[in-house]
Amino acid sequence: MFHLTLQDIHLAAHADNKENAIQQVANALAAAGYASKEYVDGMLERETQSSTYLGNGIAIPHGTHATRNDVLNTGVQVMQFPNGVTWSDSQTVYIVIGIAARSDEHLELLHQLIPIISDENCTKQMAKATSVDELYHLFMNPRQAYLLDTSTITLDIDAHDLTTLQALNIARLQQVSSVTTEFIADILTTPPIYLGQGIWLNDSSQGSLRNTVAIARPKKPFTIDTNTIDKQPVGLLFTIAYADEQLHNLLNHLNTLLQQGNGEHLICAQDHAALIALLTTDIPLQKPVPQKENALTADFILPNEHGLHTRPSALLVNTIKQFRSQITIAHLDGNSIPIDGRKLMQVAGLGVKQGERIRFTAIGSDAKEALTAIESLIDNKLGEEMA
Repeated sequence: MFHLTLQDIHLAAHADNKENAIQQVANALAAAGYASKEYVDGMLERETQSSTYLGNGIAIPHGTHATRNDVLNTGVQVMQFPNGVTWSDSQTVYIVIGIAARSDEHLELLHQLIPIISDENCTKQMAKATSVDELYHLFMNPRQAYLLDTSTITLDIDAHDLTTLQALNIARLQQVSSVTTEFIADILTTPPIYLGQGIWLNDSSQGSLRNTVAIARPKKPFTIDTNTIDKQPVGLLFTIAYADEQLHNLLNHLNTLLQQGNGEHLICAQDHAALIALLTTDIPLQKPVPQKENALTADFILPNEHGLHTRPSALLVNTIKQFRSQITIAHLDGNSIPIDGRKLMQVAGLGVKQGERIRFTAIGSDAKEALTAIESLIDNKLGEEMA
């Protein structure tokens, strides 16, 4: 697991530029016994190859492959720059996490760090923290915003009424220990709300142990009688247990999808990965098309000796950004949860090692071309020469 001590945290630092900030964190790594003094040369060289800025005011400078012999022990040093440091492309960094790691150990560190530092509210608090204890707590006690993965989704089941979909969602919520009987009682006595475009929702805070989103989708959409004159279509049902406000962003995203008339994308999503991607990414969607044309997937084995670290991750992200399609990436030998292929922080945090499987899902008019470009990039080792 990610190991951090109070001694690894340094508050209220100041640097006139990123080179000075990197020198300071390199000195801290050396003083802590994680690296030799020469390790800073590799950290500065790495920055010329590819920026280590991840987003949300966070940078993770680390050495090159050539300077891994300068690593004495795997570890990190965290430096806070409250006034900010200009990094690259006018990006401002407030938290610098210097990493010393041999082999692919840095991938494990990144994988554990990303869920923490990808929370924008959390990183803003880190930048303003006034005590080591406060910053330590923010790093070591992250809160998962909500649970939404394959364990909470049921797709393409033979159902012809909302009651069946509701029962499936409740069962899912029980299986992941997110609700009590109080939640079930409240849900069963409150009819689902029709959001439009075949999408329905029922939710409750009563008896909710943690924020969790359950989804049930029938094999074929059906219609039901309501209090309105016309019958209403049913293509998908959300049942949500909410314990606090951390579901706000997801619900806003769902609302935006529906306002833009993109509810059909949820009903036509090819699989769990595509559905989750639609609910958790901000990429503009094209006009809904038939399912077989709406999503394509391709699986690859990562050939890179040192894994999917920041430099190949940046090249992959830049390639994906050239296409209009929504593209997600899932680490099949990891948790298999898809992430947004346009977000460097998420891609670098996958922790994919050499020989492990990656799945790309592309949704949009140029999905085929995007996957072809990704295949070519991986065939060329993501811009890295192999030993």
